[in-house]
Amino acid sequence: MVRRWLRLWPIAGALVACGEEGVLESEGRAPGADVDAGDVGPGDDAGEGDAGPEADAGPEADAGEADAARPHADAEAPPADAALPAEDAAPEDLDGGAPDMAPPGPPVYPADRTLSPLTPAIVERLRAVRATHPDRADDVFAKIGDSGTVSTAFLHCFGQDRGRIDLAGRDALWATIDRFRGGDAAGTDPFRRESVAAVVGWSALHALQGDPSPLDREVDALRPRFAVVMYGSNDIERGDIDRFASDMLTIADRLLARGVIPVLSAIMPRDDRPESDAQVPSYNAVVRGVAQSRQVPFIDLHRELLPLPDHGLGPDGLHSSAYRTGGASRPCVFTPDGLQHGYNWRNLLTIQSLDRQLRSVVDGEPAPDADAPTQRGAGAPDDPVLVLALPFTDVRDTRESPHTNVDGYPGCDRGQDESGPEYVYRFDVARPTTVRAFVLDRDGADVDLHLLGDPGDGGSCVARHDRTLEADLAPGTWYFVVDTFVSGGTPRAGEFLFAIVEE
Repeated sequence: MVRRWLRLWPIAGALVACGEEGVLESEGRAPGADVDAGDVGPGDDAGEGDAGPEADAGPEADAGEADAARPHADAEAPPADAALPAEDAAPEDLDGGAPDMAPPGPPVYPADRTLSPLTPAIVERLRAVRATHPDRADDVFAKIGDSGTVSTAFLHCFGQDRGRIDLAGRDALWATIDRFRGGDAAGTDPFRRESVAAVVGWSALHALQGDPSPLDREVDALRPRFAVVMYGSNDIERGDIDRFASDMLTIADRLLARGVIPVLSAIMPRDDRPESDAQVPSYNAVVRGVAQSRQVPFIDLHRELLPLPDHGLGPDGLHSSAYRTGGASRPCVFTPDGLQHGYNWRNLLTIQSLDRQLRSVVDGEPAPDADAPTQRGAGAPDDPVLVLALPFTDVRDTRESPHTNVDGYPGCDRGQDESGPEYVYRFDVARPTTVRAFVLDRDGADVDLHLLGDPGDGGSCVARHDRTLEADLAPGTWYFVVDTFVSGGTPRAGEFLFAIVEE
């Protein structure tokens, strides 16, 4: 991987960069041998991860350009406010006045919440999905995932003897548990259904392969209203985050088109391999972005596991653990002792999310959340999309952008034609911050990522890449621009997912 190290100084409103190129270690392929969890069965102690060798041998080489340019941590940013703006604050335009702002966008899924917001607008959106297929069974959900979903430690206990369940005072959940216990999931209840779309060692792509695909076969068999979905641990070992993003978007879109509401979950930490764990925030940002873009429920399991001893994982540092008492596994015990374990947390959060949807979307109760933060900014140089907190994620389509302000980036490119439509993002940095920013496109789109000091001047570009930028950002204001590459006079516009995570 070739990476440029830059030191920047603001001079008379422009950026001056000095530095040299250096060759560092290669990225993309997970170091070391593949995680061999392909033989984990569906017993109580089976768990998440399953980064087995079956189709998980690691990423293919990136055929794109040299890897990300990385401004140095000691670099000074362009002069600007040094604090992250308040949620309702509007950025100043280049003349110092407040520009005409775009109306607030859809709700965003903030990182300080474990269950994504379920506002009146989102509830109406999900009710509309339900109305497209009124024949779906409102008391049935499908399970889509890898061995963490195959395991009998995931949800099965809700369908077993009630004495195995301790809600620890959350008695309002019983109505939802009993309702799903009565659901017909092809001859059993959905808690104990052995899903054809949940298989040990699977990545997201496996759920979509074949005709009909396992995803479609499971939906055909159950006619479910909901689907709980978790992929990512095995996908990390494949090393193709573009494919992962595209597959997760396809899974969500295919379910929604059939009147099924997907419930997407973040993955847990990877204590088995530091190199894999370093990728978890990026993959979780993809899942959050997919859920947010489609306005479907998201569960931040990772957030709840981080403070736990051993991150709620078992001895291998890969699979979740379940609470045990009297020599028996009890993953539906939600006492303080029970919630020291990953499966107990995942079971609690899943039934809580399903309960919120069942009450508001199906039964017509008011939305549980009155309001939520909204995306701000239109994506223009004078009205950029505001990056208010990290991790940040956003899904847009440059075919829908009216902005074509920058046609090239002579500050850091080799003459590429970027005259297609773009979106501009503003990130106000309050302290030195190391970030990984990445853009993932799909279905023939070709968009590139640029880091600028002046959102309207391609000459202020300090780094660009077709996928990932890793940057040490000094305090100040920085702009990321996702711009459409033009090939043979044709803009390669399309849908993309853009994310920024702190390293």
